[in-house]
Parts: sequence; C-alpha cells; structure tokens
Amino acid sequence: MKSGFVNIFGKPNAGKSTLVNALVGEKLAIVSHKSQTTRHRIRAFLNGPDYQIIFSDTPGIIQPEYKLHERMMQAVRSSLEDADLAILLFDARQAPEEADAVFSQLRLKVPSIVVINKIDLVKPAVVEKAMAFFSEKKYCRELVVISALKKDNLDALMEIILRYLPEGEPFFDQDDLTDMPTRFFAGEIIREKIFELYEQELPYQTTVQIREFAEKQTLVKITADIIVQRESQKAIILGEGGKMIKRLGTDARKDIEAFLGSKVFLELFVKVRPGWRDNDLHLKEFGYT
Repeated sequence: MKSGFVNIFGKPNAGKSTLVNALVGEKLAIVSHKSQTTRHRIRAFLNGPDYQIIFSDTPGIIQPEYKLHERMMQAVRSSLEDADLAILLFDARQAPEEADAVFSQLRLKVPSIVVINKIDLVKPAVVEKAMAFFSEKKYCRELVVISALKKDNLDALMEIILRYLPEGEPFFDQDDLTDMPTRFFAGEIIREKIFELYEQELPYQTTVQIREFAEKQTLVKITADIIVQRESQKAIILGEGGKMIKRLGTDARKDIEAFLGSKVFLELFVKVRPGWRDNDLHLKEFGYT
C-alpha cells in the first residue's frame, strides 16, 4: 500500500485548482480566469486499490500586501512542511525565469515534479524551450507536460506520482474525498460566482461567511453573508433593484445543489466590514486561520 501527501505549488493562475479537480475527478476547488482565487489549502483524496494520494491545492505564491495574503502564504508554508512529493506547476504562457525564482525560494526537501501546464495554448517550440530550461534545474527530479483543462497526459503524471509515493497505510477513510466540511465548499461556490459575475477588484475585496448550514428533511438551508469593505461595494453586489444578487444566488444555488445532490434553500446577505483583509479578528471570524 502506498499513501502520501502530494502538494501543488506555483504562481497565481498556473492551473493548480483545475489540476486537482482533474486528478481526483471531482470539482472540489473553485476555478476562475482571475488570479488569486484560491485562498485556503484544500486537500483532495484520490483512492485506488493500493494507494491513497492526498493532493493539496495551495494559494498562488505572491508577495503579501496585507494580512489576508499573509494567511494565504501560511497555507503554502504548511504544505511545504508535510509534503512527500511536490508538484511545481508552470503556466506555459509565462516566462520560465519568473517561475524558477518562485520554485527556487521554496527550498524543497522532497522530490519534485515540474509540470508544464496549458500546453494547448502555446506553440510546440515554446513548450520545448520551457522543458529545456527546467530540465537543468536541481529541484527538477521529473518533468512532464500536460493540459489540466483538457486532461491531456494526466496518465503520465499519475505514473510518476505513484512511482515516488511512499509506502504506508491510508491517512483517511477510503470513502472520503476531502477533510474540509461541506459548508466550506458552499461558501467557496458562492465566492466562485462572485469572481465570475463581478469585475475588476471587487472579488478580491470580498469573502463569504456561512452563518447557517442546516440539513432538513427535504432540503439543505444555507444562510451566507457576503462581506465587502465599503458601502459602494455593497451596492454593486446587490445591483439595481437587487438584480445582481438574485442572479448570484441562483447561479450559486444550482452549483451547490449539484455538489450536494440535494435541493437547497439559499439566503444571501451583504455586510460591510471596513478593512477586513487587514484585521486579525475579522480574518479569524471568516475562517482565515
């Protein structure tokens, strides 16, 4: 039996969440074309007949600008501490030198696989250049090219992962998909819809707090607060005549129902918490520990 932690690191928007979802076959991590969507470390389990892989999706590595960013980078550091194997994910459209600076700073103590992602979006010559660049790096134990979105070449990646996975008994029950509570994913789905529906900086200044998650006989009742920093942002979330928050609620409810496999009654409220991203008490209250 093999069992271990395979933790994924990279710059924002490298495709870490898309890769985790593709590998485990379930949408456990929210995705967006906008960077810095992932704020928490999300563990997803892949169970086979003779292995258990605990994948960790981590926030994109950035230079912190406020305390929320610091919490996000703490999640990255915790993933460095318990990794048995690291995946260093690189967006093939970006400059290899920039990713190299990030990967080198990690000072990994475990084997690492450099994974060049989004190869479907660039010319073959660009991929070949990136392969030549990373193959010479000391941290690169293995190198593989993929398209996580199209699920291209994931079999080759899995073969390498299983080769390096340590022997050991499973850490979690074979029926489990994650160690995160279901209410967490309800909040993440709502936050994903905010990234989809609202422009510019608003999603980055917003978070979601689940205040009630009650499983009734015929449905699940969820009450959530959308937290913003300013009154003007509250008006944008609501929209004229409440049109935007109604659309947000409808879109989120449909995805939560699909995730839970149950009917959902979803109530959304908007609350203003000035400077919440730089306030330790607010960050703890909203689950950024």
